[in-house]
Amino acid sequence: MLGYGYGTLCDELNRLGRIYPFLHVEVIGESVMGKGIPALRIGQGARELHVNAAIHANEWITTPLVMQFVEDLACSYARGTAWQGRNTRRLLSEYSLWVVPMVNPDGVELVLNGIGPDHPYQANLLELNGDQPDFSSWKANIRGVDLNDQFPAHWEEEAERRGQLGPGPRDYGGETPLSEPETAALARFTECHPFELVVALHTQGREIYWNYRGYEPPESESFADQLAVVSGYEAVKLTDSDAGYKDWFIQQFRRPGFTVELGYGVNPLPVEAFAELYGEIVPILLTALDLQTVNR
Repeated sequence: MLGYGYGTLCDELNRLGRIYPFLHVEVIGESVMGKGIPALRIGQGARELHVNAAIHANEWITTPLVMQFVEDLACSYARGTAWQGRNTRRLLSEYSLWVVPMVNPDGVELVLNGIGPDHPYQANLLELNGDQPDFSSWKANIRGVDLNDQFPAHWEEEAERRGQLGPGPRDYGGETPLSEPETAALARFTECHPFELVVALHTQGREIYWNYRGYEPPESESFADQLAVVSGYEAVKLTDSDAGYKDWFIQQFRRPGFTVELGYGVNPLPVEAFAELYGEIVPILLTALDLQTVNR
């Protein structure tokens, strides 16, 4: 796996749909460049949970990680076999897990493939990147807006803290909250579903952020501690950070939301880290699926 871009994601969604017809895929919106943003549902339960990945372009490895999780979960469900001691048929009869595996497809393609002379944003992107052709560290979407600084949760304060006055590779929150089609689509999608819990996958740091300005429900801290125990990560009470997806979800719905920073290193994490990262993400997501049941 040299890279996992948008085309690979679409191929994998088609392949999994043929193997496991109980998977449901829909498009929740489009990127700036018109790429459909897919969401995948596994499970038939009335209770709904959500995981998203690759909101930051150079954290693209979160996409194949969550897609491998979906495939292994589907396989366990289809065969009726337990996975790490959990009865997946029971879980998926009670829950539906909705996954948005690549929130920022234009940005991921930029990180993986760079820009050629025919790229419609070539001149602008080169200027924003300091005339450097290497876009491997780019976090933002194709317009230079950092999608995880885009949500209406004390957005103005985050913009002032970041001090990024215009588009660039990272940290610019846009002219207004939800100005970008990718974040607007994710917000609409979230508002249309009664998600009991959400997980936003990022890299790196081996940390789990669980709070937001006291808006989180009382169980959030104990949930984060459980995720930390199974993964070896640290549950962190974060301050001085706003406008992220997790922040907005907690503020808007007063339900548990988590940002999981996978692995250690410099983004983008190398593909050689995939197996180790997958060993960490599986217990996190399986436990997240079971948290509300175990703790009711």
